[in-house]
Amino acid sequence: METKDNSRREFIAAGLLAGLALAGCSAKKNPFEPDTLEEVKPSGEMVKLLSVDGKVIEVDKAFLKPVPELPAIPNDIARKGIAGKKFVMVIDLSRCKSLKKCQAACNHMHHIHPGQNWIKVYPMQDAEHTAPYWEPTTCMHCDEPPCVKVCPVDATFKRQDGIVLIDSDRCIGCRFCMAACPYSSRVFNWEDPGVPEDIAKQPYSCETSVPQKKGTVGKCDFCPDMARKGELPHCVSACPNGVFAFGDMNEDTVTNGSETFRFSDLIRDKAGYRLMEDLGTKPSVYYLPPVNRNFPFENNEGKEEGKHS
Repeated sequence: METKDNSRREFIAAGLLAGLALAGCSAKKNPFEPDTLEEVKPSGEMVKLLSVDGKVIEVDKAFLKPVPELPAIPNDIARKGIAGKKFVMVIDLSRCKSLKKCQAACNHMHHIHPGQNWIKVYPMQDAEHTAPYWEPTTCMHCDEPPCVKVCPVDATFKRQDGIVLIDSDRCIGCRFCMAACPYSSRVFNWEDPGVPEDIAKQPYSCETSVPQKKGTVGKCDFCPDMARKGELPHCVSACPNGVFAFGDMNEDTVTNGSETFRFSDLIRDKAGYRLMEDLGTKPSVYYLPPVNRNFPFENNEGKEEGKHS
């Protein structure tokens, strides 16, 4: 009897241990159910999903757990660009009043460090006897980009649609691209960009250039995420004076949102030019001369600084 009782006790104990082990590591009937079912009430709306073993299962939508946000466009597609497009920008210097709405919109949408700007607006004067004017500058998205040629890790690359982008996940911060760029269009993130926590947790997207990271290079990206949606870059939309026009050279059309132009006619009729064309970089940004200006030149930057000092 004693031997039977001992055997029985051992059998029950082994069964309890096995039950506990199975309860701790076995899969639920519905793997999408939350740990505490009382906190979530079924919605009655069923969603069909493919399980890990290849079976189609139905799950109540209320039990679906959120997954981390992923870039809308995979990296390999982002690096190729939009087929059949050749993006180009035209900047009309006669319309610029240095309101810097373009700069503010760019900084806001790309979460750029407060001390940096991807769009710079310079006061310019061609000669002593000519009137000064404002010149916005962006990345030129060159057809022969020296920045791409010197990058040792293929972090800077040119797409088939003409846009030059940076993959911050590859960037090692060597700054060769900054040294090679004759337009000084790039900035280096010496400090943490200070982006919001929810943005910082997102995986980096080449098409949005977000989130910026410490120890990497940033620059104007022509907002390819907007172009993919058929919308204009943020700088173009934000400018109230129509300084920027963006479009497709293959379609021979550019627009500032309220006006649309035939690109070839605009450049020919208004003597459009590109900066430092003699370098052979073949920029995709064209300028129209500051003639018949819409606004008088007013430089209040020094006065504004004096007010705050």
